[in-house]
Amino acid sequence: MRYHVLENIVQWLLNKMKAAAAICLAGMVVVTCVDVVGRYFGKPLFGSVEVVGFLATLTVVLALPYTHQERGHIGVELIFRLLPEQWQRYIETITHLVAFFFFVLVTWRMGIYARTMQMSGEVSMNLEMPEHLIIYITAFCFFVFALLIGLEIVKGALHRKRKNASGKND
Repeated sequence: MRYHVLENIVQWLLNKMKAAAAICLAGMVVVTCVDVVGRYFGKPLFGSVEVVGFLATLTVVLALPYTHQERGHIGVELIFRLLPEQWQRYIETITHLVAFFFFVLVTWRMGIYARTMQMSGEVSMNLEMPEHLIIYITAFCFFVFALLIGLEIVKGALHRKRKNASGKND
């Protein structure tokens, strides 16, 4: 029961993050267009490079969990597809476990790094925007990504358990 509640929460977060990524991407387009037109008239948009850089970072990290869910990442599957189905499941489980622990570790370290940046008062060069906010958002996105991977591990285990209970061997 709790698994489905967490799954619904993660799905809700993915939908919001996907929408935010789309807004960031549109923002990059608008800022770039305004800057290009402004440069034509001798009035470039001050700080446009910083803003586009921040928006690009946000676009990537906000879209990362959804892209994973949709299996939109580039994968090396040529040899993988030739393996028996049972081996494919084992390799996928091991890969998910390694990725889960990696992103938990990255989330933890990003949180520490964001706190360090916040305490130091670090800001961007031109617009003097607090950089720690982007790092906190990145850490949160990695946390959601780790949750998604963790749910996939649990889902796979539950599927195998049901399959074995129905009398079919793995």
